[in-house]
Amino acid sequence: MSTSTSPRRIGTEDSRSRALLLDAAEALLLEEGYASVTSRKVGARAGLKPQLVHYYFRTMDDLFRAVFRRRAEENLARIERGVEADRSLRTIWELNSDPRGAAFTSEFVALANHRKDIRDEIATYAERYRTAQLEAVKHVLAAHGIPEDRLPPIVGLLIMTGLSQVMALESALGVTSGHDTTLAFIEQAIDQIESSPLADDGAGSDGRS
Repeated sequence: MSTSTSPRRIGTEDSRSRALLLDAAEALLLEEGYASVTSRKVGARAGLKPQLVHYYFRTMDDLFRAVFRRRAEENLARIERGVEADRSLRTIWELNSDPRGAAFTSEFVALANHRKDIRDEIATYAERYRTAQLEAVKHVLAAHGIPEDRLPPIVGLLIMTGLSQVMALESALGVTSGHDTTLAFIEQAIDQIESSPLADDGAGSDGRS
């Protein structure tokens, strides 16, 4: 029987060597940019033969997708755990303020300009992130009796996520002018919202039990 249509064998996903290659590719991406992620450099960084890159990943795009999926799943789980443990605007603000996360995202956005499949992958995870966080923002605002026409939950979420990512990227470049004022403003706004009395209709107790 012919086996010409069978896929080429790929190493197992729980392999230590595969994990080392993913670690190496992510480190290179963060330190030098996605263009520096080649099979030769990844292999050298991992302390493995570069041929192993294509043993575990058919193409470099497959490697990039695996790097993105691994970190995206970890971040999504972290966000979901965070908002489940403490549904607060401060938690969401802090979860989105990781400078490494902003650098990781920016590199993949740059890569996605040339790779439609990777762009679609990023969009899928971005929607999942937004959904998880938006529900938490809706809960907090409703719990404190803030109507959506005063502060739409999606607007509040985008303000927090957008500002945190911009400032993280700017900080990586050494640009910090205006950051202290902005941070103080956001902190004060969060304090004002979350120190206001809970709504009388019970919205605050439903999601916190």
